[in-house]
Amino acid sequence: MSSQPRPGSDSRTSVASPPQSPGSAPSAERTTRAWPVFLAVDLGLVIVFAAIGRSAHGEDVLGMLTTAWPFLAGTLIGWLMVRGARRPAAVVPTGVVVWLSAELVGMLLRVLTGDGTAWSFVLVSLAVLGVFLVGYRLVLAGVARVRRR
Repeated sequence: MSSQPRPGSDSRTSVASPPQSPGSAPSAERTTRAWPVFLAVDLGLVIVFAAIGRSAHGEDVLGMLTTAWPFLAGTLIGWLMVRGARRPAAVVPTGVVVWLSAELVGMLLRVLTGDGTAWSFVLVSLAVLGVFLVGYRLVLAGVARVRRR
């Protein structure tokens, strides 16, 4: 087999996407290039989750990294598992895998380090992280759908 392109074909060409009007939904290529923003938003939302929880319990908000680190680790593991940079805005699989990884790895690390994993905390963290990590992707998908009309 030859690594040369077939006659009449150009390996550098790709199927062109239809032109987009100003204000239309971002292309998949543009979204893929924005993966660092999506990763930063995910990590930021996990920190917000920890800050809200600590504040709600009258604890020092500045110590939120103590609460957040296991969930941050889970978020990063989820990104690696699903290769989040490929489709960072996707609800499925990216959003769901990142959410469940943040929760499961986060709780596992909390157990291994002797931190609390009361059922109420497990349920609250599952719900809040789900709303945060999947919710904004659902909103973006809805906005994109409306703009395509």
